[in-house]
Amino acid sequence: MKVGVGLPNTIPGISGEVLVEWARRAEGGPFSTLGVLDRLVYDSIEPFAALSAAAAVTSRIGLATNIAIGPLRSPALLAKQALSVDALSDGRFTLGLGVGARRDDYAAAGVNHKARGATLSQQLAFLRGQLDESGIGPRRAPVRVLVGGSSGAALTRMARYSDGYAHGGGPPKAFGSAANRARAAWRDLERPGEPVLWGQGYFAFGDPDRGSVYLRDYYAFTGPFAEKIAAGNLTSARAVRDFVRGYEAEGCDELILYPTVASLDDLDRLAEAVS
Repeated sequence: MKVGVGLPNTIPGISGEVLVEWARRAEGGPFSTLGVLDRLVYDSIEPFAALSAAAAVTSRIGLATNIAIGPLRSPALLAKQALSVDALSDGRFTLGLGVGARRDDYAAAGVNHKARGATLSQQLAFLRGQLDESGIGPRRAPVRVLVGGSSGAALTRMARYSDGYAHGGGPPKAFGSAANRARAAWRDLERPGEPVLWGQGYFAFGDPDRGSVYLRDYYAFTGPFAEKIAAGNLTSARAVRDFVRGYEAEGCDELILYPTVASLDDLDRLAEAVS
């Protein structure tokens, strides 16, 4: 199993200097991919912009939206953003997409929240079909696409249009259950082979309390469940190693660990933990 690390693009107050240095250090570490999260109504850096900055200072490490909220963008704009990051990174980009769950993002974007699933399906159909005749570029080999979500419709969408599944986080057993459903959806549509399976988690070493405060704030829209998410914050090297082993045992192909504190020292400690 590969292990990647998240860029701290959704941590409030993050500076461009820290974000770029984070990408440089991750490039020199044991990590497979730099991932980013997406949120509109929040003190955060837009995910495609963050990955463009990372592409400029790296040459090896993969780049991924994990996930970007597809319906907040038009199909053409989403394609342009994805193709641009892929070109800037010389083909290192993976486009992870989902519908998100925050109504305030949809209200700010002027997008119908109730139609989000259908909208994402239309976007994926565009990426897999009409894009070829659209004239939108730059064009390279097709970008790898992952789709997230837990509903039956989301998993069917994943199996129909994408290369694999991006799980939203939680303990390894929760990932394993979702992965089994993703594989079943893949088989139902008679896709050859197996879907690529990605997972995610959160970590903070030096100031775990601040990391938990961030998670409670970021996931406040979930109500009491935000406390459960905060409790899953990995705060020691041993916890990270156990989490990694658990995901590997459940068949995860790539696990992205996202920081909850924008500390470069934490990044260095994570590199030591997963080496």
